[in-house]
Amino acid sequence: MRLPLKGSDPQEVLDRMRERKREDADWQGGRTWSLVYPAGEDVDAVLRAANELYVYENALNPFRFPSLAEMEKEICEMTRDLLHAPEGAGGTLTSGGTESILMSVKAARNRAREERGIQHPEMITPISAHPAFAKAAEYLGLKLRQAPLAEDLRVDVDAVRSLVTDQTVLIVGSAPNYPHGMIDPIPELAAIAMEAGASFHTDACVGGFLLPFLEKLGHDVPPWDFRVEGVTTISADVHKYGFSTKGASVISHRDKSMLRHQIFLFDQWPGGLYGSPALAGARPAAPIAAAWAVMNYLGEEGYLRLAGKTLRNAQRLRAGIEAIEGLSMVGDPPVTIQAFHSETLDIMGIGDVMDDRGWHLDRQKDPDALHMMVSPEHEKIIEPFLEDLRSAVANHEESRGKAIRYS
Repeated sequence: MRLPLKGSDPQEVLDRMRERKREDADWQGGRTWSLVYPAGEDVDAVLRAANELYVYENALNPFRFPSLAEMEKEICEMTRDLLHAPEGAGGTLTSGGTESILMSVKAARNRAREERGIQHPEMITPISAHPAFAKAAEYLGLKLRQAPLAEDLRVDVDAVRSLVTDQTVLIVGSAPNYPHGMIDPIPELAAIAMEAGASFHTDACVGGFLLPFLEKLGHDVPPWDFRVEGVTTISADVHKYGFSTKGASVISHRDKSMLRHQIFLFDQWPGGLYGSPALAGARPAAPIAAAWAVMNYLGEEGYLRLAGKTLRNAQRLRAGIEAIEGLSMVGDPPVTIQAFHSETLDIMGIGDVMDDRGWHLDRQKDPDALHMMVSPEHEKIIEPFLEDLRSAVANHEESRGKAIRYS
């Protein structure tokens, strides 16, 4: 396709976009189980207004747009408070979990280079850790060592210990992991990192805006945040269970002096000092505005309400799935991420039927399973989903061989 010689009527352009959008996943109808986390029409209205207010601004230069710098600072401070960061902590906003993870790996690598003289850095992650860590290893020149999972689907602590070398700069745990919704044994892992003189990162991209509120609601949440000695960085996505629009994530450091290992500064060119806290230079302002707006709109009461609602949805779905003969959960997920499989049925064949009925379930392997990230708005589709799932179990055929896919 080439750029049109002449422009089109605005209404025609929008009509063409709407027509194409018909093929997209129906997240508003609650038929997606990842990627989008709807929290209600009131939240949607706040997000739309905030995005519209800052649709043109560029967050590259905080001196030109001080309102963005102020909002970014407050987003990071509110997030660190949720994570029980100590006095003297610091952090920055990024475009998403992947960028936050890359920044945590960069900071750990550079810290080890400065303090320990490490030239061939290695990091240890659970096999269930997000692929962003593998991406970071490739981009930043680290050797990735993956540890297997124990029977409970949390990382095997002894296996992690056995992988430590004198080149280990970072150990990682998930709170929770994406595939199974399990929270790794963070205190044990952080202790291994401290003993090795390495950094430790809790990947709470999913849990950072969920676990604090579940704990406040009285649910048993294993230790995972800065209250755990040895945790040096935590990633938490505002655009997941913080219910902001994409892309907004926070990378937090226990010690703000470690930010020097993350931030990029350069002045050896005619344009003067150039600095960026993360990967991007020019940054859209709308995600910053939306994150700030939704956090202030919801407040603690709003997040408590939505966290409770989401967990109840997950519990109802789990009970309904486990009541279907032949289906069971993968492991014992404590929060709102879950995957289900079967010892006797073709789970991917069941997935084919659910696809045909307009449900968008991720597919996983080891074991083969269908994956769900539950949101507050799934409340309205629980019974239709379970009805279709019961029918799919009763009427599925052999799998068509659709590829295992992430999101």
